[in-house]
Amino acid sequence: MQNLLDGPPETLLPADSGAHALAAGAHERDVAAAHPDSVLAWAMLAEEALASGETIEGYAFARTAYHRSLDALRRNGWRGQGPVPWSHEPNQGFLRSLAALATASEALGDATEAERCRTFLRDSSAEGAEALGL
Repeated sequence: MQNLLDGPPETLLPADSGAHALAAGAHERDVAAAHPDSVLAWAMLAEEALASGETIEGYAFARTAYHRSLDALRRNGWRGQGPVPWSHEPNQGFLRSLAALATASEALGDATEAERCRTFLRDSSAEGAEALGL
């Protein structure tokens, strides 16, 4: 019998379609082109663009990663809330996309969206928020 007071179960995403290529040293841009559903590749592109001062590009990449993440989460049983643990490596693309979207939104002056993303990240994975410096 399931304890209904425990809250929603953890969501564990399947392996990212581009993770193997990224681990083998392929560039994020090439991986995103070959595997457009690779949330990790889009999140890494966002991080790279933001680190280079390309805020608009970083925002666009982060937004793509975020929306791809929501699709993947829903396909895997997520119902709009509940833990998405950082310790499960395939979840890290989603969590990184939230951090990148928060950073890009803040840089664009959209403090409301930045705070929404930071809160969503903390609510999904406090460990992820800490690992990502948010």
